[in-house]
Amino acid sequence: MKVNIRRQLSLKQSDLIKLAVICCALLAGSLTQNARAQQDPMYTQYMFNTLAYNPGYAGTREVLSIMALSRHQWVGFDGAPSTQTLTAHSSVGKNIGLGFSLMHDRLDPTRQTGVYFDYAYRLKINDKSKLSLGIKGGFNFYQNNFSSLSTGNVADDPALSGSDYNKFLPNFGFGLFYYSDKFYFGASVPKLLENKLDNGDIEVLGTSGKEARHYFFTSGYVFDLNDNVKFKPSVLARLTQAAPMSLDINMNFLLRDKLWVGGFYRIESSFGAIVQYQFNQQFKVGYGYDMTTNELSNYNNGTHEIMLLYEFNFTKEKVQHPRHF
Repeated sequence: MKVNIRRQLSLKQSDLIKLAVICCALLAGSLTQNARAQQDPMYTQYMFNTLAYNPGYAGTREVLSIMALSRHQWVGFDGAPSTQTLTAHSSVGKNIGLGFSLMHDRLDPTRQTGVYFDYAYRLKINDKSKLSLGIKGGFNFYQNNFSSLSTGNVADDPALSGSDYNKFLPNFGFGLFYYSDKFYFGASVPKLLENKLDNGDIEVLGTSGKEARHYFFTSGYVFDLNDNVKFKPSVLARLTQAAPMSLDINMNFLLRDKLWVGGFYRIESSFGAIVQYQFNQQFKVGYGYDMTTNELSNYNNGTHEIMLLYEFNFTKEKVQHPRHF
């Protein structure tokens, strides 16, 4: 029996939304049985930092796009996490996208620096939508400095003895990103290898850790409320084996194609606000603020995230169908 390939590729957006929901539900049920912490950094402005976790996003802006982001979590809390990310990606030719990501993440007493390269190939689904398939490859340089921890009056804590080490952790992953003028859906596994984080046979603080494989699902839609106001709800689900699912729900409004204002809720974790301003076709600045909803809120001043985005887009004519993700 011959298969009508053209008909199969011409999926309606409603069908894709249903498929995305089903995939998320199935993976949520299969990957959340025991308890293990999330390891990859979280971002409040994830919808503008997609390349950090999905190589399929590379080149989809169709111009050279450079983004810098700095996130400082639980400000005022000694040794709190902080993350800095620099990404760059561009379309090369008609269907190819290339990307680069540099990430530094600190959560005392550990630090990791990641360098990754992305390659994506775009398939035209119909006149309004494309599917981009991407691969990511690179490494993390992982540093563990447990001996720097204060042990109070204990001069030599045996649990910390010999626990300092550095490790070079190569890895690779893949992702897909479907998008049109108004809708997008992405799924990715940025790190497939589960590299060991301990130092050989040494167990740090009684545990033997590894890089857990994370699964990311994201989706959003842009609604035109009137000529001056757009509404963009979006979600990001992060899953890893044997850990609770992390789910971000965002509601953002775009005013006169210049000012983004909105808020988000991270289930059973935090809530906050996002403000972004588009100065021109090239330059955008964003700020995000989080507050935790658990006991930690009594001991920190929230999380601050600053984003700078520059795109080499110098066309004078107004874009008929601008992308807002």
